[in-house]
Amino acid sequence: MSSPDFDDDFRARLHELFVWRRDVRRFRRDALSEGALERLIGTACLSPSVGLSQPWRFVIVDDAVRRQAVLDNFTRCNADALNDYSGELAQRYATLKLAGLREAPCHLAVYADHGTEVGHGLGRRTMPEMADYSVVAAISTLWLAARAEGIGMGWVSILDPADVATALDVPADWRLIGYFCIGYPQTEADSPELERVGWEQRRPVADHIVSR
Repeated sequence: MSSPDFDDDFRARLHELFVWRRDVRRFRRDALSEGALERLIGTACLSPSVGLSQPWRFVIVDDAVRRQAVLDNFTRCNADALNDYSGELAQRYATLKLAGLREAPCHLAVYADHGTEVGHGLGRRTMPEMADYSVVAAISTLWLAARAEGIGMGWVSILDPADVATALDVPADWRLIGYFCIGYPQTEADSPELERVGWEQRRPVADHIVSR
């Protein structure tokens, strides 16, 4: 089997996809088309995983009571986070919109199954955290696939994982890697919202490279 030809035009478009992938917090309430989320998850499952363990577990959260529990969790954790700041930084933090939990039509919790026997433990003896990293790779694939269809994702990290696990009733050996709001964004942008509102600025690539 010959591999496909990824030409210059394709690479340019792919770079555009990377540039325009954003963490979305402002969603329209329109529902996704039937089967769209499941199709995107299928693409995410093409991602690499340590020992081919495929430890990702995708929990689609449709139940209103469970969603409300997650929203309540976020509200408490966000208030606690605000208390960690003071002065002007606290005032700026209070103005940030950090989740679209109320508006987004889809909620998705993504877990790493640390108890899976798939892959027979290959590659995890010295670095067991590779299971988590494998799930992060799947999330990144899902995010790009979603953006290519005009669908936005927002990563909600201001949560207590133990409370989320209780709300979603997941197995004890699953570790929460990310909770996501998914839907159609209200607006599109090629720069992070936190950069646009002045919270932080993207650093030059050279700042992240170390030579030895």
